Amino acid sequence: MVSSLRPPKQYQSEIFQIRKGAPEVMVPDTWQKTNNVLCALRLYARPKVYCTIETMPISSSILVEPESITEILNGVPLGIILLDRSLCVLRMNRFFEALTGYSEEDSLGIPGNFIVRSDLHSKGQIFRQILESGESRVQEGTIINCHRKKLPILFTISPLHDSQGQIAGLIIVLEDLSSLQRAERNAGGADGMGKILGHSPKMQEVFELIPVLARTDASLLITGETGTGKDMIAEVIHQTSKRARQPFIKINCGALPEALLESELFGHVRGAFTGAVTDKPGMFRLAQDGTIFLTEIGDLPLSLQVKLLTVLDDREFYPVGGSKKVKVNVRVIAATHRSLREQVRERLFREDLFYRLNVLRIHLPPLREREGDIRLLLDYFLRDFVSQLGSHIKGFSKSCLELLLAYGFSGNVRELRNIVEYAVNICPGEQITPEHLPKYLFAPESHQKSVVPGQPASVLSREEQPHQTTNKTETHSSGNWNETEREMILDAMKKTGGNRTKAAELLGWGRTTLWRKLKAL
Repeated sequence: MVSSLRPPKQYQSEIFQIRKGAPEVMVPDTWQKTNNVLCALRLYARPKVYCTIETMPISSSILVEPESITEILNGVPLGIILLDRSLCVLRMNRFFEALTGYSEEDSLGIPGNFIVRSDLHSKGQIFRQILESGESRVQEGTIINCHRKKLPILFTISPLHDSQGQIAGLIIVLEDLSSLQRAERNAGGADGMGKILGHSPKMQEVFELIPVLARTDASLLITGETGTGKDMIAEVIHQTSKRARQPFIKINCGALPEALLESELFGHVRGAFTGAVTDKPGMFRLAQDGTIFLTEIGDLPLSLQVKLLTVLDDREFYPVGGSKKVKVNVRVIAATHRSLREQVRERLFREDLFYRLNVLRIHLPPLREREGDIRLLLDYFLRDFVSQLGSHIKGFSKSCLELLLAYGFSGNVRELRNIVEYAVNICPGEQITPEHLPKYLFAPESHQKSVVPGQPASVLSREEQPHQTTNKTETHSSGNWNETEREMILDAMKKTGGNRTKAAELLGWGRTTLWRKLKAL
């Protein structure tokens, strides 16, 4: 460790090469004098470690070790990555990890263009140009993160210089422009709600609640049928809160097996299980000071529900295989299309966790209860897809609109969007007619509204009314292969007492195939 040093002027800047893992940096004896020194930065590269020490007189002794540099980088609410002269990764901050999904441990020494997968360059050409010219550049572009999600980014790329004034690497700063672009594309939402559209009274109630929910850090439960936009509401609440400059991490609790889900949420230490060759921070640590959004919380296994309850109560947890507690400061937003009260009664969900998550609650109405919003959404998605595809379509025919307005939209906004996208791709002319719509819309049961005409819509969604069915014809149809397959799966699950492995064997499927089909039910 370097401390209490003050070099003469000829030693104002020195570069020392040390062995990797060495406990201290050796410096000339002439430096061993008074206090008043600033040690600025260590840059780690493979296979050697280089330590750059720049000093200047100050009023008190200040030591900036690699741990301190990490704290400084993590304190910046922007993604930051450092590359060496060969354009390999030296260091990245926590916000960059959350933005791209790549961890620092797994990225060290890897070419930067493998991590910053951007449309700005081909095989790192823009990085090499800046290395050669030494000129900083600010430019808008996009990146694709490890989850294959495209994000709009403002890049600031600048050279890093060594003590001799030579370019030793690059620092790349990434600013997520998603929220700004959503605000610019706002076409009917309220108070910067972005793509969340709706003029109906029930949606206006939702819009009025969002600023209230954004002002607090209390746990929030979002309920609503599939396709109502729960994930968009969660992101808007995060973007309008005081945590907006910090990460927003989304994880689907039903998308991973229990063993992998625990590691994904809480991280693991090296050697915790076969294949754990490095420490993994986990989503809760990546979301530090930000928001973690747990969608499909009703699918969370009971064993992990206990651990999540501990995080909500104590703000700390043990990583998988770890013996040291990790403290976190995150806001938890959960969402489900299921009836958690019903799951509590069936002992599939812990009652104490339900009440801990249900501190605040917002319910998204199904599309059939949003009077007047269907036409608004049809027009919006039509404009959006026509613009994307460069189509000349001008609108829907009268008969097409009548059919769509009479349809029940059991998949809600997501289904409506998919229908419009299908029609825009199929239609060769300037007007969408019924023949350009998906064929399943013409089935007799498709035209039946889920709510009896003239009857007030219930405040509760279908997930709050588990014993009601919206379409008996569809449920008991034996001519439909999907329903036949559904009955086969349910029968196998009953025979095996809910054991998925045995049910898959009984059906002659792999366990993964059965899991995927169960999710689709």
